[in-house]
Amino acid sequence: MKQIMQDLAKGHTSIVEAPAPNNAGGHLLIDTTVSLISSGTERMLVDFGKSGLLAKARSQPEKVIQVFEKVKTDGAMITLDAVRSKLGQLIPLGYCNVGVVGESRAEGFNVGDRVVSNGPHADVVSVPHHLCAKIPNNVSDEAASFTVLASIGLQGIRLAKPTLGEAFVVTGVGLIGLLTVQLLIAHGCRVLAIDLDQAKLEMARSFGAETCNPSAGEDPIATGLAFSRGAGVDGVIITASTKSSDPVTQAACMSRKRGRIILVGVTGLELNRADFYE
Repeated sequence: MKQIMQDLAKGHTSIVEAPAPNNAGGHLLIDTTVSLISSGTERMLVDFGKSGLLAKARSQPEKVIQVFEKVKTDGAMITLDAVRSKLGQLIPLGYCNVGVVGESRAEGFNVGDRVVSNGPHADVVSVPHHLCAKIPNNVSDEAASFTVLASIGLQGIRLAKPTLGEAFVVTGVGLIGLLTVQLLIAHGCRVLAIDLDQAKLEMARSFGAETCNPSAGEDPIATGLAFSRGAGVDGVIITASTKSSDPVTQAACMSRKRGRIILVGVTGLELNRADFYE
């Protein structure tokens, strides 16, 4: 079968011929029909693979600490070999898979069922049954392929516990952010979308959100406070991917007391104590 793999050492992305997976107990063997690209996550892995060793170290300082600890215990050469071996492993890309059950070793699923799972980009995937869900007949494969991505936004919403009529901000309206906007609006919330990409903001507006574009000179904090009618927003869900700590700082400054800030994406976390304590 064919599968998309990423080389973390050299940065190459390739389609390889791989053996079909065995079906373990409690798993489903799924013949893929649709596989969705999670552009943010997969681009991050591709960029990480293409970067040099120094850049890799800077992007994962916690791993550098682990390497130094291993040097102390195992020595430099053994540690170097271990790092090279780890980076030399090909990793599968993808986690939004739709397909048809070809073999089931789990209760509740039968051969021929259409299912969505977190399987990778491959012709055939083996996935634990608790990470699979049947697809209703009135839902297309293409629509179902967004399930796993939407569940990431949904988890952020569940943590935020929004109620009818609350004012929420979604910072970063990429794929997960746009899904989060739609889920919040369906939940009965007023939504303000913040992003630097005007095209994404136009899409968010088509779903019913108000928008703010800092790259066009709009102030996110002032816009957020105005959106909340001066009371401070009830919650901020950050789905952006950036090294900057600005999204978290802005979230604190535009939130009301007891407001909820949920980080779904990846941002800098250099927090100003006063912004949160006050």
